[in-house]
Amino acid sequence: MSGTIEVATGTSVRAVFTTRRGGVSEGPFRGLNLGVATGDRPERVRANRISLCDELGVDADRVSMARQVHGTRVQSLSAPSRPGRFAGGLRGWPEADALATTRPGLVVLVLAADCLPVLVWRRDGSGVAAAHAGWRGLVGGVVEKAVAAVGGEPSGLGAAIGPGIGPARYTVGPEVRDRFASRFGEGVVVGDAVHLAAAARGALVGAGVAPAAIHTVEACTHEDERRFFSYRRDGAHTGRQAGLVWIAGEEGA
Repeated sequence: MSGTIEVATGTSVRAVFTTRRGGVSEGPFRGLNLGVATGDRPERVRANRISLCDELGVDADRVSMARQVHGTRVQSLSAPSRPGRFAGGLRGWPEADALATTRPGLVVLVLAADCLPVLVWRRDGSGVAAAHAGWRGLVGGVVEKAVAAVGGEPSGLGAAIGPGIGPARYTVGPEVRDRFASRFGEGVVVGDAVHLAAAARGALVGAGVAPAAIHTVEACTHEDERRFFSYRRDGAHTGRQAGLVWIAGEEGA
């Protein structure tokens, strides 16, 4: 078992964050590494992805990702992007930092290792989105764009902010702090650091999501080495956890 963190239970949507527990990767990628771009052996990443799909009861051919570039582009999907690639060729995804869909059974997934995976869904089960939100994406509006891509009235949405680096470990320069303060208010600046989860929550609320409908996983990827990969702690040679969301059931059911 991978030790996944599931939110949105009891609804027509499933929203899940993974940890590094479980899996077959070794060395700096030890555990359930789902990323292939930082040096892990492809066959191990493939095995980890298949194991995750088996655990969650989803079809690996219906899992879609993107090549994340710390931008704000949202790709809306009506069918799996690169069918079979999640547990097959692994690479070759189109560029985007958020994915959205209205199709049941189509899983959208983002990777992270300090940045925030942010999941958004319509509580009536008619749409979902997953966003990769680092500081550039947050300031650029990727969360708000993901909310817009789900569609409908924002008051009908639920959202979850996944594990990311906490403010005690995320010191940044004054230019970044100033941009966050200007965008989200002084409350997201903590000394010489910024609070990414607080900024993501501010973005969701600003986009119309009710505060009570937002779930935040209270975990710091940098501090909790047993459960999470962290770029800032371990450098570029480390693994990736994920956030994934989908409308339960099969299309046409």
